[in-house]
Amino acid sequence: MDGKLAVIGLGSIGSMALWQASRLSDSVVGFEAKVPAHGRSAVGGDTRLFRLLYRGNPSYYPILQRSQRLWAELREQAGQDVLLRCGGLFIGTEDGPYIPRLLETARATGAEHRILSREEMAERYPQHHLRPDDVAVYDPHAGALRTDQAVTAAVAAAQANGATVLTDTPVDGIRETADGVVVTSGDRSWTFENVIVASGGWSRKLLPEALRAHTQMKRVFLSWFVAKDPALFSPERFPIFIRISGERSMYGAPSVDGATVKATLDGRGKPVPGFEAISRDFTPEEIAETTETVSEFFPGLYPNIVRTDAFPDLFTTDSNPLLGRLEEGSRIYCATGFSGAGFKMASGYGEIAALEALGKETVENLDFLRPSRFTT
Repeated sequence: MDGKLAVIGLGSIGSMALWQASRLSDSVVGFEAKVPAHGRSAVGGDTRLFRLLYRGNPSYYPILQRSQRLWAELREQAGQDVLLRCGGLFIGTEDGPYIPRLLETARATGAEHRILSREEMAERYPQHHLRPDDVAVYDPHAGALRTDQAVTAAVAAAQANGATVLTDTPVDGIRETADGVVVTSGDRSWTFENVIVASGGWSRKLLPEALRAHTQMKRVFLSWFVAKDPALFSPERFPIFIRISGERSMYGAPSVDGATVKATLDGRGKPVPGFEAISRDFTPEEIAETTETVSEFFPGLYPNIVRTDAFPDLFTTDSNPLLGRLEEGSRIYCATGFSGAGFKMASGYGEIAALEALGKETVENLDFLRPSRFTT
């Protein structure tokens, strides 16, 4: 055996799984095709949104709480502000598809929140131009995760705990045997007791066909704008936001460079056949919709896109992650398919994957995430 556990892919989830596994075992190895937080990974784009208010399945709430605790631990251990606590605003049509479901989930989970009147919004957050039928909900625990810092801090913490990190080592295949899992990269091979597959869009080639049929790589794109008054869009004055107003939707984060603001269309990821099809450039249609939306929502931003980027992510057919062993008794553990919504819970997912892959604990009430939902 070359180790008790291998983690394949050290991006958003894999870096956290490696960090947590290194706390539980002194025989952990991480494989990364390039380097952690490299420029073409799904980690790119400076920031991701963290919040405890979440529209949808209340079963995610314990993972969000777990993640909140772990982001604080990583911040303390790394001495870096990996989570900017700036609060979060969630804006939408009062009787539309977003706000009522958000409040329904908040009531089910008990997540702290406050509904803000139009007068309060105008006074506290004049950056947002609301429609007459818009309503806003505030989450005091929300913030912006610094993606590059979080991933590199987690990997560094794992190495400090004794984990081995193999960079520039793309994994070509994994093969389960009676005794373990053989990992191959080029003409090299290693054998581990268990393996966590956490390589995002690159995970498809490592999954069995029965699971691969329920996944698809999509292009997720981001855009940035220059603020007319950058001070108004600083983390101290501009919370993260998600907005679904009528036919328009956008999300974003405060400025982390003192000049530009991330504001990008929500839910526009489109399937792509492979990584070579992921263009960083926007189509004319994407440019038009993005600039029109910013022009309406944010009069304090110049309506000209000054930076764009695009990244691959692996989506499942039900938009829930693949978190768990391939099947009962398997030595291969999936932590992938987070469908463009994984980073806020990455630390929590990483801890769950490490605990379960090393046989330390089985986390309950996660049937909706288990890979077996597609194969049984």
